Formats: sequence, C-alpha cells, structure tokens
Amino acid sequence: MNHPLQRYYSLHARIYDVTRWTFLFGRERLLRHVAAVAQPRNILEVGCGTGRNLRQLRKVFPHAKLTGVDLSADMLRVAQRSTSGVTLLQQDYSGPIGGGFDLLLFSYSLSMFNPGWERALRAAKQDVAPGGVLAVVDFSHTGFSFFRKWMGVNHVRMEGHLWPEARVNLETLVDECRPAYAGIWHYGLYIGRAPKG
Repeated sequence: MNHPLQRYYSLHARIYDVTRWTFLFGRERLLRHVAAVAQPRNILEVGCGTGRNLRQLRKVFPHAKLTGVDLSADMLRVAQRSTSGVTLLQQDYSGPIGGGFDLLLFSYSLSMFNPGWERALRAAKQDVAPGGVLAVVDFSHTGFSFFRKWMGVNHVRMEGHLWPEARVNLETLVDECRPAYAGIWHYGLYIGRAPKG
C-alpha cells in the first residue's frame, strides 16, 4: 500500500457512502443525461470505489456488462459485498485496458489523479468504442483559496483543469458547470461522444 490514495481510502472505505452524499453532487443527474443519449451494453467506471455508481448503473442499464476499476483494495472489498454480476479490477488507470466500452464513467475520480489525470483521459478515449460516450462528473473549481488548500489535503485538485482536456476529439453532448453551497465551489458534468469511425 504505497500510493497515498490507497492509504487515504483504507481509512475512508467504511464510511464513504454515508458521508460523501453531502458534497458529491450531480451523480444521478449525469446518469439521467447518459440514459437520454445512449443505451450502453459495455460499461467501465474508472475509480468505482464502493460500487455505488455501479449499483445505479445496473438499475438504469440492467442488461449491460459492468466493469469497475479502482486502485483501493479496501474500496473494492466494499463494492464486492454490495454488487453482483460486476467485474472489479484493482489497478491504476494509466493506460487503456482495451474493452471497447460504450460508456466510460469518471465520477469524482479524475480530480484525484494528481499526477495522471491527462493520461487517464487519453486512456479513456482509447477505451471508448466508436460512437460510445465518455461521461465525467467531478469537482471543477473554487474561488476560495482556503477551500482549494483543504481539498488539496484530501488529494483533490480544484482548478477547472479537467474540462478543456475532456472535450478534445469528442462531440460534446452535455457540458454543465454548477455551483455548490452558494458558490463555495463548482462541479462539472460532461458527456462527449467518440467519433464513429
């Protein structure tokens, strides 16, 4: 357990789902947007954590093949207990895994890939099948330096850096930036479709 995020989530895995609803906004909204533009059969979530989104994806897309990737064995143990019929892989996501996915989801994970978020986005675009969609919901930015520093202590980078790179070489279907807690910070939702050929 050498990676800082592995240590972080070894402490947070048991309480993650009961605490994060207070600030991980937009996850259900993103899935509603995805369902409006795609009917994926092969789905990958990068940074799947406890499997919360995989459980929601199973409800929305009951016949899809689901795969979750996460660096934390502790988080995946929680996911294993609460999901069924899902492939779970413990690894980092620094290169494509070659799945030809119709939907690839990042939910509040990319902002924690520091360094490595650009590699992860490049890998995702290789893993998305032609005509498939990349969907991202994550922290975007804050105008408050104290909050940016506090989130940095929690391994989150909040500089609005994800969205320009996410848009590259994709047809933008959804691109939203929304305030949280009266604008203390903003979060973003993005869905882009890969070229068909």
